[in-house]
Amino acid sequence: MSELLKRWTELSDVKEELANRDWFFGTSGNLSIKVSKEPLTFLVSSSGKDKRKKTNEDFLLVNDQGKAVEPTALRPSAETLLHLEVYRKTEAGCSLHVHTVDNNVISELYGEIGEITFSGQEIIKAFGFWEEDAEVRIPIIKNHADIPTLAEEFSDYVNEDAGAVLIRNHGITVWGKTAFEAKKYLEAWEFLFSYHLKLLSVKNLVQPKISI
Repeated sequence: MSELLKRWTELSDVKEELANRDWFFGTSGNLSIKVSKEPLTFLVSSSGKDKRKKTNEDFLLVNDQGKAVEPTALRPSAETLLHLEVYRKTEAGCSLHVHTVDNNVISELYGEIGEITFSGQEIIKAFGFWEEDAEVRIPIIKNHADIPTLAEEFSDYVNEDAGAVLIRNHGITVWGKTAFEAKKYLEAWEFLFSYHLKLLSVKNLVQPKISI
């Protein structure tokens, strides 16, 4: 099996798992996986496709400019430049971007602060932090309509082979050394977002008892 086919199958499997979670509302979201380092090539989601379906047009191979390697009628995802920044600056092998209700609400609640920090959760071990009082932080950046501008700000937070950035009222982008690692991080972040929002809603419902 060629390297291209291996990576296609790997990314397709991840897409199917995320689709089963219903994380691709209205054709939103995009996925990529590195195929070669030199020259840089990677598979990225085709624009406007229903990611709940599995077809031979789900992805296309692009180069270090985010352009299709071979002539095609398909267009790479609008956010291809974000994936490109990940592969240019790190040794990451996979990058995932999804829009969920939870990550959008979190980004709006904490957008003015510019980040949110989580601590005291067992799921933080998914990021490789095993100490008792471990914390994880995710930055929240502005949702620039101009993709090159968005990619430029996004790039400021791409410094390690694994990481994540929330784009306000847009979605989360995570990356890792492998597709498995990137998916694990994405699932862990979404768990933290969901837990935090549920905790806030419960706290609002529970009123303190007043002693007379």
